[in-house]
Amino acid sequence: MEINGNLLDGMKNRNMIRTSNLVGDWGERLAIKYYNEDPMLPNLQAVRIGAISVDAINMKNERYSIKAITTKTTGLFNGLNDKGSKMLQEPIFEYVVIVSLSNNMSLEAIYELDWKNFLSLKKWNESKRTWYLSITGKLKSKAKTLYDIDSDIAM
Repeated sequence: MEINGNLLDGMKNRNMIRTSNLVGDWGERLAIKYYNEDPMLPNLQAVRIGAISVDAINMKNERYSIKAITTKTTGLFNGLNDKGSKMLQEPIFEYVVIVSLSNNMSLEAIYELDWKNFLSLKKWNESKRTWYLSITGKLKSKAKTLYDIDSDIAM
C-alpha cells in the first residue's frame, strides 16, 4: 500500500494526475492532450475537481464527460433520471469520451459519443441505480473513433 501511495503522491506532485483516481485522471489527461494536439478536434480544458458529470469543456463551453477504462464497461454516470422515469432527461454534457487503457495504462482507443448516441446506448446498473456504458460493437459503430491502436485509426 505504501508503494501505491508514494506513486500517487509522485504523480500528483508532477501534475500527472489531480486526485487519487489513477485510471480516471490518467485517462482525462490523455484525452485532453489528444484533443489539444489534433488540429481537427476542439481544444479542451479540464474543469475543477468535483464537477458533477463533466471533466472538460471546449471553447464553445460544450461539456465533455471523460471515462477511462481498463475493462469493457465505463464508470457510472450520475445525475441522470432513474430507469423508467417519465421526466424529460436534460443533457448533462454534450459528449462522452471513452479512453480505453491497457493494464499497463497505455492508450488503446479513444471513442467519442454525442448526447443522443449516449442516451441510446446507456445501460442501467440495478444495484447502483445509475447508468453506465459497455464497449460493444454497437457502441463502436455509433461512436466517432478518434484513436484505435489495433486499426491505426486516428483522425
